[in-house]
Amino acid sequence: MHNEKHWIHYSDGEVIVREGEVGDRMFIILSGKVRVSRMLNGRPVRLPELKSGDLFGELAIINREVRSATVSAVGNVQLLSIDKESFFQHVYEDPSLAYPVLHRMSEKIRELNAELSQLRGYS
Repeated sequence: MHNEKHWIHYSDGEVIVREGEVGDRMFIILSGKVRVSRMLNGRPVRLPELKSGDLFGELAIINREVRSATVSAVGNVQLLSIDKESFFQHVYEDPSLAYPVLHRMSEKIRELNAELSQLRGYS
């Protein structure tokens, strides 16, 4: 599908993306919140929940990356799903639209650096 951007509804507990799957789109939470979890040493680890206005899956837009976490609905959730072609079309028309994605990516890098430092015993 080309230039695909649409609204999707999920009910409580429904999986939106699953860790290990190849992604091809990102999501913006329009209403509700989602639970994020990742497997670590064979056990699920819960990460902070995301809420309305947050986005996830942005790495799939840049580079069809494997999903790094499982995301599921907490209650009723309304999402905007955006594929790569649609995202770049909108950024071409209004470059400021790339800022939220770049901001979120930089936050993730900071979080991962902090986690790595803790694992190595530097903090």
